[in-house]
Amino acid sequence: MSTPDEPTSKSGGVKTLAIRLEPEMHAQLSLIAQLRGSTITDEFRTALVAHIEAAKSAPELASKADTALADIEREAALRRDAIAALFTAGAVPKGTPRGSRKASGDSVG
Repeated sequence: MSTPDEPTSKSGGVKTLAIRLEPEMHAQLSLIAQLRGSTITDEFRTALVAHIEAAKSAPELASKADTALADIEREAALRRDAIAALFTAGAVPKGTPRGSRKASGDSVG
């Protein structure tokens, strides 16, 4: 679960995460933090920074990101076209033949 906190950083704030740990893992993490003179939060932050850096150089993740970006661009183009068709006088949506603008209830002839 993530909840917004008071703004405390240049980026405009921080998020609070609640995670579940097995008691043994919590005890180990707590001991590591104590031995390093840090906090459990600092230990998580350090581990997450390393995890994110590793993800940035993972080729399979970059490929998935490229695909997601292309999907976003395609969806944005469709939405731009829909807005333009809706608010441009006399506009016909792309791909619609000019002769097929009759309402579905119109009869031919």
